[in-house]
Amino acid sequence: MSEPREFVPITIAVLTVSDTRKLEDDRSGDILVGRIEAAGHMLADRKIIQDERDQVADQLRTWCKDKSVDVIISTGGTGLTGRDVTVEAHRDVYEKQIDAFSTLFTIISIKKIGTSAVQSRACAGVAYGTYMFALPGSPGACKDGWDEILQHQLDYRHMPCNFIEMMPRLDEHLRRK
Repeated sequence: MSEPREFVPITIAVLTVSDTRKLEDDRSGDILVGRIEAAGHMLADRKIIQDERDQVADQLRTWCKDKSVDVIISTGGTGLTGRDVTVEAHRDVYEKQIDAFSTLFTIISIKKIGTSAVQSRACAGVAYGTYMFALPGSPGACKDGWDEILQHQLDYRHMPCNFIEMMPRLDEHLRRK
C-alpha cells in the first residue's frame, strides 16, 4: 500500500461569460470561487466578459500563457442560442480537447435534469500547459461540474489518477527540440 499523497494547491482563474452579469450578481462565479477556495486552491483571477467569441478566446489565451494560472474555469455561454459562443472560443484555443469531460458532465446532468441535459455543451481542453473547463451558466451546473468532477480531478490525492499529476507534462511538446 502506498503512502498517502499531500494536497497540492493550484491556481484557478474564473471567467463568467455573460452580456448581463456583473460581479454583484454573478452567482455561478461566486459558487466556483467559494468551492475553489474551500478546496484549498487559490483564485488566480476573476473576470466577466460579454458573449463575444474573440474576446473570450483572447482572455483564455492570456491566462493560458500566464505561468501563474494552472486552470481556467468558465461559466456561461455554453447553450444553443446565437449569443452562446463560449464553446467555440474555447475550441479556438484548445491544443487538445478532453472529450470525456463533456460525456461525464452529460451523464451527471441527466440524473438531475433528465433529457434537458442534451442542451448543454460543457467542454474541456488543454492549451499552453493549462487546463480549461467550460461549464454552463446556471448555479446548479457549476455545483455539479465542481462537486462531481473538478474537485476530484483537481486534487492530487485522488486515485487512481487525476489531472494534477499530468500537469508537468502538458506542455512537453513546447520544450522539445
